[in-house]
Amino acid sequence: MFESISELPSSIQNLMNKAHEARKNAYAPYSRFKVGAALQLSTGEIVTGNNQENAAYPSGLCAERVAIFHAGATHPEMTVSFMALTAGSLTKETKTPIPPCGACRQVLAEYEVKQNASIVIYFMGETGKIVKANSIKELLPLIFDSTYL
Repeated sequence: MFESISELPSSIQNLMNKAHEARKNAYAPYSRFKVGAALQLSTGEIVTGNNQENAAYPSGLCAERVAIFHAGATHPEMTVSFMALTAGSLTKETKTPIPPCGACRQVLAEYEVKQNASIVIYFMGETGKIVKANSIKELLPLIFDSTYL
């Protein structure tokens, strides 16, 4: 756990700042809850995403899935090394670290298995403490993957 962004390594500070920028552009007129995600690929390139809602629930997508699907579509041979997430409500201040939802955890688990490498995840609210997970397996310990099929 980190008390603030300033305690993070500089490369992760940059990644979290990209997630904050992405959050500003989220389309969240229904939940009024904006989320931004930034991924750092093995090449150092950063890919971002934000939540995209739709009146026909559950047609929208979370920021994490928008970012990782974008990375998978445009950089299929690259691995995702790090993910930074920030979330905030338009109706109240969000200081508590907000982890990925269950659907996003499952998608991240699939990508970790696919790339045979962990994705280090940093997540926070709008401000405040940041939590670091060294792998999605820390947030979803009993993953379901293709070995069960």
